[in-house]
Amino acid sequence: MSEESLDLQLTRNQLNSNGENGAKKDKKGMALLAKSLASHVLLSSLTEEERNEVFESMFTVTAKAGELVIKQGDEGDNFYIIEQGEVDLIVDGKKGVSIGEGGSFGELALINETPRAATLRAVGEVKLWGIGRLSYRKVLMGSTIKKRKAYQELLSKILILERLDKWEKLAVADALQEESFPDGELIVKQGQVGDEFFFIADGSAVVSQIKSEGEKSKEVTVLKQADYFGEVSLMLDMPRVASVTARGPVICAKLDKTRFKRVLNPVFDQLRRNIHQYKSSVQINF
Repeated sequence: MSEESLDLQLTRNQLNSNGENGAKKDKKGMALLAKSLASHVLLSSLTEEERNEVFESMFTVTAKAGELVIKQGDEGDNFYIIEQGEVDLIVDGKKGVSIGEGGSFGELALINETPRAATLRAVGEVKLWGIGRLSYRKVLMGSTIKKRKAYQELLSKILILERLDKWEKLAVADALQEESFPDGELIVKQGQVGDEFFFIADGSAVVSQIKSEGEKSKEVTVLKQADYFGEVSLMLDMPRVASVTARGPVICAKLDKTRFKRVLNPVFDQLRRNIHQYKSSVQINF
């Protein structure tokens, strides 16, 4: 074990002295943990009983800048969710993506029972929630695998995601939340504040826009599976520039603003270029 990860390992062992049962928590501790993680996308599909089991099994881990949370080649012991701070992913000595608050890592070694495929190093001071191998495999592994399989085909069809590596695509899949809309329902409304980004997983939707005051809304285009919308408001910090309405039943995979900025940061330049190309069909006041 390296010196830089020694202090972290000692902290982990102390906090996880109850093994797979995690650190003993009173009602206040459980309430704080539930408040912090209840809305996390990886836990959203669990029953209340399963979530409580996860919370009971969790323990806190803290790391200082430069410390290793996990090391490539080591045996996988825990899965982590970041509460505060950021870690860098390093494979074979080369820095890849950074994972920030709300992000998670460490599941591949637990799912596949293989050595760690990457090193995760704290950028600054980091606070994480960890869960041991047995608890993860018992409660979380099934939902994680199911979700990734469900989105694998969709993500492979989305052109702006082609340049993402497998780690980045996994981060996108883990962050997505599904939402369904019936025929004719307004998904986003022109002029409203935008706080979500959408991929169309199934079905189609109509984009319409009022270009001048007093004019009627006119259809601009139709979006189909693997198309996306909502990025203009999030990237330019402006109200929705058009409305999007379900044409028949529609299933969307969405990201909130925080997760959008975190997991799609590697393709922001391409998204910006695409926004400028919209000007031929959608009026955007830059």
